[in-house]
Amino acid sequence: MATSINTSSTTTAHDSARPQVDVRGPRFAAWVTTAVLAIVLLTGAWWLLAAQALVFAIGAALGPRRSPYGLLFASQIAPRLQPATEREPVAPLRFAQTVGFVFAAVGVLGYATGHPLLGAIATAFALVAALLNAAFGFCLGCQLYPLIGYLRRIRSA
Repeated sequence: MATSINTSSTTTAHDSARPQVDVRGPRFAAWVTTAVLAIVLLTGAWWLLAAQALVFAIGAALGPRRSPYGLLFASQIAPRLQPATEREPVAPLRFAQTVGFVFAAVGVLGYATGHPLLGAIATAFALVAALLNAAFGFCLGCQLYPLIGYLRRIRSA
């Protein structure tokens, strides 16, 4: 659940003040995540899912640039690419990583406690979200991010 494309074609002054990243980094991370989660589903390797959960946790806590896959993109992939032409805000990406962490943690719990069906279902949900982002640039967690903000404003009003 790593990332999304920036769905707006214009950047407002308010948006430009927020930290943003090259959209190709989170999409790269989503491809790696897709591969990892597919391997977990095929093998039931809960320890690999635990490692992915840690990657999600780091991405949620430190942001996409400082996540393991973000660092790999920045050091090995980005230098070989043209400069970024499209950017997206960091906050929704961090939220998406948090959602990914929750699903991965539930999956680890399922596999590790002898409930492989729970582990597989949670992993499959995370896999679908990662694949949507990797293949189509559609970040499910990023799309939920504004809704969560809206619901928080309604609740506090």
